[in-house]
Amino acid sequence: MSKTTNPNFMNGVPELLILRLLKDHEMYGYELVQAIRTVTHEAISLGEGVVYPVLHALEKDGALKSRRKAVSGRTRVYYTVTPAGQKRLTHLVSNWTKLNDVIASTLNGGAYASLAI
Repeated sequence: MSKTTNPNFMNGVPELLILRLLKDHEMYGYELVQAIRTVTHEAISLGEGVVYPVLHALEKDGALKSRRKAVSGRTRVYYTVTPAGQKRLTHLVSNWTKLNDVIASTLNGGAYASLAI
């Protein structure tokens, strides 16, 4: 599998992965970068330049909250999902599940498969 990602297809994926990972427990930005690589078996590799803007946008929208925590002499910003973020995650998962089902059906020869490819 290629280690590069298609930016057009990836639209919305960082937000979905970040919300899903933060649903389980709080993390800081670089920890999320590493967690995304780990849970996707390095199929998706997002840099800090992608993750931090998404974190800031989600926090601004009220989907995340943050807190500063001193760790080994450094201050890290930890993020957690808010109730609004949980709703957003549920919506995103529903949309991605529907999209996945349609694509899988098409790839497996479902109705109109020959027209879709």
